[in-house]
Amino acid sequence: MAKKSVGDLTAADLKGKKVFVKADLNVPLDDNQNITDDTRIRAAVPTIKHLISNGAKVILSSHLVVKADDCIGPEVEKLVSSLPEGSVLLLENVRFYKEEEKNKPEFAKTLASLADIYVNDAFGTAHRAHASTEGVAKFLKPSVAGFLLQKELDYLVGAVSNPKRPFAAIVGGSKVPSKIGVIESLLEKCDILLLGGGMIFTFYTAQSLSVGSSLVEEDKLDLATSFVEKAKAKGVSLL
Repeated sequence: MAKKSVGDLTAADLKGKKVFVKADLNVPLDDNQNITDDTRIRAAVPTIKHLISNGAKVILSSHLVVKADDCIGPEVEKLVSSLPEGSVLLLENVRFYKEEEKNKPEFAKTLASLADIYVNDAFGTAHRAHASTEGVAKFLKPSVAGFLLQKELDYLVGAVSNPKRPFAAIVGGSKVPSKIGVIESLLEKCDILLLGGGMIFTFYTAQSLSVGSSLVEEDKLDLATSFVEKAKAKGVSLL
């Protein structure tokens, strides 16, 4: 399915419009709170530059012009209303609100009320049905992918639909349920599937291996066993 990206939006679409941008700005810090790797911040720049060069007012969630102390509320609304064209407002981390991860419609609607257009450029969190990811998209049109998200999608589609073989994939994560769809899909396409992160202990336990005091999702042991059996039946090396 063709997906719209921010590159499809022109000055006619953006001039004077308030754009809510979801960005993944998590960065590593040293003991003195200095950023040791600003890759994710720099990766967000092309989308922001495109928006402001076309006269949009950018409201960034998650070097910038104005920093808000919150992501909703009267003070934020006041800052948004006073934004000149081609400027950027950085909101406070939306995950400080429990309503974000619970994808509460009212919280998503409040976030969406700040803007006219939604741009998701946070690939690292795009799989989560959170308020600032899935929720706001229900209230803002158009809702499009940022350049970083589009780049990752284009790469993944090409890598998975026409892979060079042997095709190996690595899936990490702490819990099995959030990776079920990914594992099922990759078992149909991969020659080698490597699992990492905390979820491996559930797979180890399903194969009667000792895991000490490591966390095991007991209710997912049958599922893990079925994945192991499916991999064996398909000739996929599951490591």
